[in-house]
Formats: sequence, C-alpha cells, structure tokens
Amino acid sequence: MSKKKLDDVIVTKAIIDSFHKKLLNDLRLDTAIAGGGPAGLMCAYELAKARRKVAVFERNLAPGGGMWGGGLSYNIIVVQDEAKAILDELGVRSEEYAEGYFIASSLETMATLIDKTIKAGASIYNLLSVEDVMVSEHKRICGVVLNWRANELARFHIDPVSISAKYVVDATGHEMAVVKKVVEKTGLKLNTPSGGIEGERSMNAELGESAIMENTVEVADGLFVVGMSANAVMGSHRMGPIFGGMLLSGQKAGREITKLLKG
Repeated sequence: MSKKKLDDVIVTKAIIDSFHKKLLNDLRLDTAIAGGGPAGLMCAYELAKARRKVAVFERNLAPGGGMWGGGLSYNIIVVQDEAKAILDELGVRSEEYAEGYFIASSLETMATLIDKTIKAGASIYNLLSVEDVMVSEHKRICGVVLNWRANELARFHIDPVSISAKYVVDATGHEMAVVKKVVEKTGLKLNTPSGGIEGERSMNAELGESAIMENTVEVADGLFVVGMSANAVMGSHRMGPIFGGMLLSGQKAGREITKLLKG
C-alpha cells in the first residue's frame, strides 16, 4: 500500500469531477431508459452492444427492480426455455428444474446483468428519477427530465434538468410512470386498443408471458414500453417471479431501437 498521505479533498474532487464528466457526456443520447430493472437493463445491454449511446436512470439506490428478491424474498428466479439463451449469453449459471423451467440465482443474474451492461458501454445512474419527458413541436417524445430522488421524496421545489434522446424507454414496471406522465401532460393517443392506458390485470403467468413480446412496442412516437410497463399499458396480466419475459422484452426493444437508429 502507498505510504503517501491520503487527501480527503482529492477523494472528493475525484468523485465530483468524474461524475460530472460522465453526466455531461450523456446529455444527448440515442436512448434514455427510465428504470433499471431486468427489462430496462437488458434493453440497454442490447443497445450498448450495438455501440449506441444509452443511459439508464434508476431512482432507487440499486438497479435491479424486483429481480433481486426472486419470489417471496427467496432469491431464486425462474425462466422458461425461450429466455435460457439470454442467461447463457450473460454467463449466468442455471439448471433445469422441470421440463421447460430453468432456475437461477436472482443475485447472480442481476449482478451479472448490471456488470455486462456497464462493460458493454451503457451508463447507469442511480438515485435519479425521470419525472417528466421532453416533447418536440411535432409531438414526438425526445428526451427525459431528471431530478434527484431525494428531492422527490422530500417534496422540495427544486427544478429538474433535461437530457435529449432519440428514443425513450419506459421500463418503470407496474407504475408505468413515463407513459402516465405522457398521457397526463400531452394528451397523445397511445398505440393501444383504446388509445389510452389499458391497465394491468391480475396474476396469470401464462397469459402475461404470452403477451409481453407483442406488447413491447413503440407506444407513442419516440417512446417504447418494455417489461411490466408494456403489459400494464396494454392491459395484460402480471406474471410474478418468472423473469424470462422481462429479459426477452428488453432484448426485443433494444434490437428494434437499434434498427430504427440505423434507418
């Protein structure tokens, strides 16, 4: 260990200087993702692999959403056949529990996904809330509005800042916070059966998992929905602690946005 005396101010400067450089670099993005759960992170991973500039904004201390807790706080997750290839690509160990059902550690899965997403080139910010969106004169969603989660919780009247993005992804889960804000403030008609938010239905893993890929769409110009946000906006069922659909939904959106950015 170095015998050089530690300087507390240099430690502070290193943190502030490095964070500001990172944030300044991310003021203009290809894609901004609200929510750092499995669907949001998987979307970011796909985009980063394609060398697209992407950042995830997670309002909680730790990204990961509901995956950390598995089911009932038992830290095991289940994925079906279709999603097994994603675990293999990430390098997450899994084993077949019954035909078509694979189990994995929720902690290993989420820690690995975070690690792979960052190393692929995506930025991940925690403790930052997407409290609003930017809308162009042509009614296209073109960015996100950010504030510190602590300000939000304390209800401080402190103005936020804006980051532009060619595409925005609502990965906020059951809350579908971004879509709700878009509907509330813009009155835009959504790409849903009614043109509005259909609302989440009760638990049914088969129906929820069957619908999620179809529901992973550009729900308004410039705005995609993934994961449980997609099912909630489209009026489909929740599916509980089976996470294959979350991963597959994020993968699909990441690949579709990559194609659109090339167009």
